Order: sequence, then C-alpha cells, then structure tokens
Amino acid sequence: MTFADKTLPTGSELTVLKNARIVLVDQVVTGHVAISDGRIVSIDTGLAPQAGQDLDGDYLIPGLVDIHTDHFEKHVYPRAHVRWDPLRAALAHDAQIIGSGITTVFDSLCVGATVSRPERREVLAPMVDALEKGQAAGMFRAEHMVHLRCEITDAETARLTEENIGKSIVRMISVMEHLPGRRQSKNIEAYTQRRMADTGESRAEAERTTQNLLNHSDEISEKVRPAVISLAHAHKLPLLSHDDTELHHVDEALSEGITVSEFPCTLAAARKAKAHQMCVVGGAPNVLRGGSQSGNVAVSDLMAEGLVDILASDYVPRSLLDGAFMIAADASFKEDLPAAIRMVSGTPAEVSGLDDRGEIAVGKRADLLHVALHDRHPFVKMAWLKGRRVH
Repeated sequence: MTFADKTLPTGSELTVLKNARIVLVDQVVTGHVAISDGRIVSIDTGLAPQAGQDLDGDYLIPGLVDIHTDHFEKHVYPRAHVRWDPLRAALAHDAQIIGSGITTVFDSLCVGATVSRPERREVLAPMVDALEKGQAAGMFRAEHMVHLRCEITDAETARLTEENIGKSIVRMISVMEHLPGRRQSKNIEAYTQRRMADTGESRAEAERTTQNLLNHSDEISEKVRPAVISLAHAHKLPLLSHDDTELHHVDEALSEGITVSEFPCTLAAARKAKAHQMCVVGGAPNVLRGGSQSGNVAVSDLMAEGLVDILASDYVPRSLLDGAFMIAADASFKEDLPAAIRMVSGTPAEVSGLDDRGEIAVGKRADLLHVALHDRHPFVKMAWLKGRRVH
C-alpha cells in the first residue's frame, strides 16, 4: 500500500519516519511516512529506505487537538492569591501540553467572574495577550489558540468578550452558567457544602451568598447570553453550549445556532443533542476516573450509546492520550484505536474548522507523535509540528 504526493521530493528535503505502527483514520498499518515542507507527502507499507528515523515498531499517531483545557490558569495562579507572569506561565503550560501529545490546543479562558474567582475579570486580557505574543514570537512548541468560556451570570461578560473576541488568537466561544441549582451544580445543598469548604464561610453566609446569586442571575443572563452569541456569530467562530443538563438547554442551544454540546451532564441531554446532529464533547478525565467528579453522567455511559464524538482534556492535559489508548484497550468500549484517536485528533480538528490537520494522510499537516507503550501506559517519545521536531 502506498499513498504519495505526485511531486514527491527527494534527498535532504525529505524526512522519513520508518518502522512505525501508523494509526490512520480507519486502520493501523506498519510502514513509513515521509514529510516535506511541513506536510505529509507519502505513506508506504513497502520496504523502508535506509535513511530515516526508526520508530522501533512504536506508534505514529496524529498530533492531538484539545478544544478545552483550563490548565493555563493553574500556571497563572499556582497558589491561591499568587499570580504569576502570564507569559512565563504560558511557557510552563506549553511544555506540559506538548509533553502530553497535544500539538493544537485551545486554551480555555474564563470570561467573567464567579463569586469564588472575581480576579478573572482583570486577568483575562493579560492571559490572552501573553498567548498571542508567545504564539506570534514562535516561543511555543504546540500551536495555541484561545477558547473564550463566557460566564453569562456576570454582567461584565459581554463587555469583556467584545474587547477580546477580535484578537487573532481567539478561535472558539462557549456559553456557560455556573450557578447553584443549575446545570452542573443542580444540587443546591452540595453547592452550599462545597462553598463552605472552599471559602470557610459559615452555613448562613454560604446560603446568603447562594440566594444573592440566584436573585440576580436570570436578569443578567437574559441580556448577556444573546450578546455573547451574537458576537460569536458575527466573528464566525465555533460556538459551544456548556453543561447541558435539561432538554430545554439543548432546545435553547439549537435555537441559537449552536452545533456543539460540551460536557452534557445527563444522558437525556446528550441523547437529544445527538439526535439533532449536535457534536457531543466528553471529558477525558471522566473516562479515566470512571465517572464525573461532580456527580453527573459518566462519559462511559454516553459512549456505550455512541453519543460522544470528541474527548477534551478539561483539567488534565495528559488525559487525552491516556484516555484514547485506554478506550482502545478496554473491551467494554466499542472503539478501536483509530476510532479512539479520531476522538482526540481528527474530529476536534474538523469541529474547529482546522481541516489541515488531525489525521495521518497525504497532504495533511505533519503534526505527528511517536508514542510508545510501557505497561499499557502511552508516552510521547517525539513530537513534530508542521514537520519540525518539537519534543
């Protein structure tokens, strides 16, 4: 089997990765891949040339595409009330991203404050600017884009979105509603207990804070949500609905032209989203842990019904690589390795409008990973971005 560009270059222009188990979109083949000028120019199962990088029979897979990770914020705030320089934080974050096999990352930044994180209003622009500066200067090993996560319960969210959405690095928008009794935090008592543990408030203080949130949230969100959605459509950015829980959440998203349901919290919401041809995103940490950390639906239950199209790392960058290989090795899942890898590469690339990457195919961008297994644990030995080795 040979796939090749008609104008295959030779000699020093060509990089060959040989003796690899190549994970294609629908099968795994043993062979070699040639890359030139940042693109894949041939895939061959025939005799490998003497020259080339020997992958020792390990896997060659497409670079992972992560449409949602909160991880950058952990580097900006390494401890409570300790703020790190955003560009230095971005460089540390980038090192973990590429080491996790993610070659294209949508850094998910919160737009708007919550009661526990009021500083998010002031740190948003510096974080976006740091990512834009680092990306433009070639300081990163992965390619970084920004996914603005717009908190519709904050009156400042529409303004903050408008101030940042025009920046070239901003490539995705989602709308979210983190309130007690709503979506992910449906159980008000659990929310109150969590708030008491996180803030040290007494029960009376926590209940008062909760009630104040509920008193004003609907009035705010009724103005902020349509404003954010209008901005996303005007800038022609992919638009996601976050934590759909009730059927009416999916109905609302569909009426607004939203095509992606990110982290649905119930089986019913995921079923309805899928029935209406929405793309469904699940959290890879949920898969690895065997369930949701907040008590919502297990992604494995959604996958059992064929409801999940994409996995995102959410809060653990390594979970994409670990999750894909675990799914492929676990007989309780239907997906083989090519299908599992598509969930963390080709499909997220497609949803993001990045049709130049996400699979090993002639003409695609040479974003590639050399992955070895040890005791069923995958790890990245080498990574290439646009054909250039970056790890």
